[in-house]
Amino acid sequence: MQKKYRKPKLKLIPLGGLGEIGKNMMVVEYDNDILVIDCGLMFPEEDMMGIDLVIPDISYLLERKEKIRGIVITHAHEDHIGALPYILPQLNVPVYCTRLAKGLISVKLKEGKALEAAEINVIEPGKPFSLGCFKVEFFPVCHSIPDAVGLIIDTPIGVVVHTGDFKLDYTPVYGEPTNLSRLAQVGSKGVLLLLSDSTHAERPGYTPSERVIGEALDTIISRAKGRVIVATFASLISRLQQVIDAAANHNRKVFVFGRSMSDNVKMALELGYLKAPEGVLGKPEELRGLPPEKIVMITTGSQGEPTSALVRIANHGHRQVSIVKGDTVVVSASPIPGNESLINRTIDSLFKQGAEVFYDQLSQVHVHGHASQEELKLVLNLVKPRFFVPVHGEFRHLTIHSRLALDAGVEENNIFRMEDGDVLEITPNSGRIAGRVNSGHVYVDGLSVGDVGGVILRNRRMLSRDGIVVVIIAVNRQTGKLVSRPDIVSRGFVDTVESKDMIEEGKELVARIVDHSGKMEADLSSADSRVRDELNRYFFEKTKRRPMILPVLVKI
Repeated sequence: MQKKYRKPKLKLIPLGGLGEIGKNMMVVEYDNDILVIDCGLMFPEEDMMGIDLVIPDISYLLERKEKIRGIVITHAHEDHIGALPYILPQLNVPVYCTRLAKGLISVKLKEGKALEAAEINVIEPGKPFSLGCFKVEFFPVCHSIPDAVGLIIDTPIGVVVHTGDFKLDYTPVYGEPTNLSRLAQVGSKGVLLLLSDSTHAERPGYTPSERVIGEALDTIISRAKGRVIVATFASLISRLQQVIDAAANHNRKVFVFGRSMSDNVKMALELGYLKAPEGVLGKPEELRGLPPEKIVMITTGSQGEPTSALVRIANHGHRQVSIVKGDTVVVSASPIPGNESLINRTIDSLFKQGAEVFYDQLSQVHVHGHASQEELKLVLNLVKPRFFVPVHGEFRHLTIHSRLALDAGVEENNIFRMEDGDVLEITPNSGRIAGRVNSGHVYVDGLSVGDVGGVILRNRRMLSRDGIVVVIIAVNRQTGKLVSRPDIVSRGFVDTVESKDMIEEGKELVARIVDHSGKMEADLSSADSRVRDELNRYFFEKTKRRPMILPVLVKI
């Protein structure tokens, strides 16, 4: 009997960005072809001690490298391109993006010494290109960075629309508004699946235009008596243009601080995305000769990053700039979840030193680049998808966006709230979550990528909370007997002078355990765990804390 041929299903697998903010990466798979959308990073949360960055787990892709036709980038923010220097060398596949995205990606890959081997293709919006069985078209969307795009993906079983990060700004600072007419055109022909940005699905109404920021910055700079320092994201090119324009309006010179900021400004000027009147941009060495009322500085550090220019200035650690009374500081960004305490500490330090500080809770010096509820509803009604997947956001954002889709007429059974690692299988008439793949965090710690796991982080948390106790046990190599009384060294646990009696009792306890019968095994294998357990119990009874306990055997 002839075997019945089963038609392949379209698979969607988020490897990042669903159930969290950042680390955006979506896999679209059909038969022998895989298309990857975005390749972002996430900033570490407060309990990820010592971790610099978090990137997606791509083990699913590494097992299917021969199927990957390319990585398509919607725009050049860190949460969409930041993992490329770590992931691209492993996959060695072409990247497709807009012109500004290529410039910013090239800066990042050059930093990571991964640029030479990379194949980066510039695609213009409205010009379809093929990747395996997929036909992809970029359409312009308005976001807080120029050249942002959404995707129209023609698959063998229907059209998939991915909005990327977007909002409906009808008066953008740079570039075109979101192309609603193209979305309506695609929607009228029938859309199988819509994946839409959920980051601000909680917010009612509409997101304000970027133009209000230009007006706010102009007002602040016009009224400032001394220097103005503006901190923002290094990739926020349109914001940089607004600062340059406001400085030029008030006869101030602009100085750029921070390596990533300087590299991005240089690249954007070369590509024509930034325009500066002759003589407005200055070099840091020119600062000394200028009066304060003629100076505007642009820096990194809007998220309180410890090594950024603004944080070093706030902490008296910058070689060229220190805060003086009369300075005005503008933090032109909203906190990424988890960074609030870092930003608040930086703002407090700036206030203490006499600066006037403007930030999003005090003044409209930042607007979000993401659609609010009324904009999300409009896109849903234009596209009219059969299936809907909210993307980019924590689970509450995805849930609220799902409710908006339900109100817009999408059937409840056709709405899928996914989390990283879920496998969604779609046919022209049905969809279901069919399983899961590996999709956890991969930690970047200095030069180490993926070597730091949950056990190491747990140990770091334990050390930060309760400290460490090292138990030094000296034994005779031949007889296994104690040569001297065990010693206990404590760091971050208790004050050894004030807790002298407790430490002495701990030494006696260890001596009884390891030499109870007048001898012990030379390898300490049997006593090691007993020392840990008994000391752990003893110290907890005395202090209600559990330090990390490390027995160390010295054979003499």
